[in-house]
Amino acid sequence: MAQKVLLFADVGIDDTIAIIYSYLNSEIDIVGIVADYGNIPRENAVDNILYVQSLFESQEVEDISVFAGAEIPMTAEVPEFVPEIHGEYGLGPITPPTAEQTQLFENFFSIVNIIEEYQDDLIIVNIGRLTSLATLFLLYRDLMTNVKRYFLMGGAFWVPGNVTAVSEANFHGDPVAAQILLTYADSVTIIPLNVTERAIATPEMVNYIDRVGQVPLVKTLIDYYYDFYKERNPDILGSPLHDVLTVMAVNHEDMFTFHNLPVHVVQATEGTERGQSIADIRPFGNLEEEAEIEVKHHRIAFQLDYPKFFNRFMTVMTGQQFI
Repeated sequence: MAQKVLLFADVGIDDTIAIIYSYLNSEIDIVGIVADYGNIPRENAVDNILYVQSLFESQEVEDISVFAGAEIPMTAEVPEFVPEIHGEYGLGPITPPTAEQTQLFENFFSIVNIIEEYQDDLIIVNIGRLTSLATLFLLYRDLMTNVKRYFLMGGAFWVPGNVTAVSEANFHGDPVAAQILLTYADSVTIIPLNVTERAIATPEMVNYIDRVGQVPLVKTLIDYYYDFYKERNPDILGSPLHDVLTVMAVNHEDMFTFHNLPVHVVQATEGTERGQSIADIRPFGNLEEEAEIEVKHHRIAFQLDYPKFFNRFMTVMTGQQFI
């Protein structure tokens, strides 16, 4: 039976590939997508999602609800977007035909209807900034306890960050929201840079998907993404699919090695340490005693079985069985 997934995304290129992967995967039933600021502005994220939906000749895909999420973080800062990485609309060089024609809707609180409908059958996957999801915890804390599981793409534990030396983009973009989630959410799985940086799609993989797959958009997007990474690191072998891996974790937990640990997100407003994710591995003392509040343990992915990732990603994206 397909997993019911409510997806929160800031819809850069890897978010878009994650959405396409979800549409192609019979084991995932996307029941709604929340379009947030992050890699691109919120209104561009809405345009992206509606355009990608239009590429699928499926009424089920076209009928998936799209919700307008947060525009700014809980830190009240003006977001800085990264079109050099993801393009203006999170589609690399592509501008949707209906860009700037979409009438932006304010329907955020309709998300409650989705959560109430599916409750303990629902999995929430957040692959962008955590502002919108944290807002739901501030307003509907009891309702959010009914959600079956949460999967978050975020954090970097004892590995380099991708915004600062120690901080990953989603936690760095709104560390307040990230800490709210980790304080109040149960059944959380964190998919950090430790594993997502290893979920590489090589040019050879992308070219094969382009030859036999159903969505010609994929190569254009990932090639644009790869050009950025290749310029920054000439030794990189392909594009890291951070958000695809997080969506894949819903059905393929056996790809990972997990540890359950308490996590704290540094709340500094500036500096290298802002948004740093710290897991407490001490055999003595604990964060709960120091913080004087309940500190939850969350499941963190630390190792990735790349052959399993390769086989499962390529099977879905090509429609062919990889072993």
